[in-house]
Amino acid sequence: MNRRELLTGAAAVALFAASARAQEQPKPATTPAQDLFADGSPFSREAVQDLARSLAGRGYEEPKGFLPQSFADLPIDVYRTIQPKPERAIWANDSRGFTLSPLPGGFIYRQPVRIGLVEDGAVKMLADETGWFDFGKAPQPQADKPFPLSGFSSRAAIDQPSEPRDFLTFQGATIFRALARGQIFGASSRGLAIDVGEANGEEFPLFRAIWIERPSQGSDALTVHALLDSRRVTGAYRFLIRPGEITTIDVELTLFAREKLGHVGVAPMSSMFLFGPNDRVGFDDVRGEVHRSDGLQIWYGGGEWVWRPLANPNELQISVFGDNSPRGFGLFQRERAFRPYNDLARRYDRMPSVWIQPIGDWGEGQLQLVEIPTDTDIHENIVAYWRPKAPIEPGKPFNMTYRMHWCWTPPDRAAGAGVVQTACGTAGGKRRRFVVDFQGEGVADPARAPAIRPNVSTSVGTIRDVVGVANPDIKGYRVAFTLDPSNEELCELRLTLETDAGRIGETWLYRWTA
Repeated sequence: MNRRELLTGAAAVALFAASARAQEQPKPATTPAQDLFADGSPFSREAVQDLARSLAGRGYEEPKGFLPQSFADLPIDVYRTIQPKPERAIWANDSRGFTLSPLPGGFIYRQPVRIGLVEDGAVKMLADETGWFDFGKAPQPQADKPFPLSGFSSRAAIDQPSEPRDFLTFQGATIFRALARGQIFGASSRGLAIDVGEANGEEFPLFRAIWIERPSQGSDALTVHALLDSRRVTGAYRFLIRPGEITTIDVELTLFAREKLGHVGVAPMSSMFLFGPNDRVGFDDVRGEVHRSDGLQIWYGGGEWVWRPLANPNELQISVFGDNSPRGFGLFQRERAFRPYNDLARRYDRMPSVWIQPIGDWGEGQLQLVEIPTDTDIHENIVAYWRPKAPIEPGKPFNMTYRMHWCWTPPDRAAGAGVVQTACGTAGGKRRRFVVDFQGEGVADPARAPAIRPNVSTSVGTIRDVVGVANPDIKGYRVAFTLDPSNEELCELRLTLETDAGRIGETWLYRWTA
């Protein structure tokens, strides 16, 4: 299964599925649905929850868009010429620290999103009109007809006090992106993932409506509410967003299932990995590395730290990491130098890492990593999320809370040593030579190197020629070894650094495929 087949099939299932039959739900909504879309109506998080509960008690209805056909067929380069008018930016003149701009429908953004502001506790809906935008090279739509909004972006003075710039976007299904000081957009997140990698296809929920609270004077936070809807589930979301050196997003979600959901992904992240020093077979490119993220970091509930480098496999790969009450996980961009990427246009070295910090006890479940084959850097072929063990049942609200860190370096990290490079190359025939570099306090002193023992193992095949030495150029430690897979097509590799006092730093895990 290739990337295009996976996405085409998933989109067909998610966006054009027949309506699901209604399921009984507890207590009717206490706030009529229409009240949240009427100017002057009172607003609260509980009202969004009531609306989501009410929708879950009815069958799913496909959203009805009114996007002109000429915009549904826009190529991406033309769509990008449509720009919000600066003079129409919301809150531009009241010194609130944030401004908002609606985003237009068009290109792949064909489902309308209703957007409202919350001021003094009351709703004020934004008009679906052409006046928000300069249409650039796109055709000029009729001014007297509604024009759909597809999301919003927000600006703040994240780098310089006098130079606000975009740091946050909500657009497309339940996708949102953020960045920290000095960064550019890279990895993305979603409100919810359903049936990722399943044979029946992935289901893509939508944010049907978004409400943004007007910040109080001097506030450093932006509060966003969203109504999620999908064939089998609805939900109410609250995002508390603080931009800065580390941009944090606190996410509170409440889900109401229309049907029993067995494969749900909480805190899903998407990114791109095309090639790197561990996996660049078949890529003849002036760039040494091409990725928005280069590894998955896991902090298990029991305390173990794991680093799993990403790969671009020949076939769809799903890796599962079981745990109970995880302490954190995320998709990281650890390589921060420009030269390995050698790309002035995309600047992968400035893209954020994303770290998820669970709040409360998440219980049993699995962290799932999905790696999808791709031959281009335009596809987000990496997905990671937490899958709770217990299914979500109709009639039982499902709640979770977590904090996202969009950052250069996450606030949590393994003590002692962390992996900074994984390189792989031929050792003759099917054999592969690996080089793994560690940095950190536990490996910085070359005099301690003789006391460190690399422990390397493989699920199948044979590990040979293991060498561990100090790497003074990086004030770290290097492990080199050869994998002989014999006739195997897949090997699960594991590497730890050990001393008489115990293990140092994080565990390196790697999946090699032929």
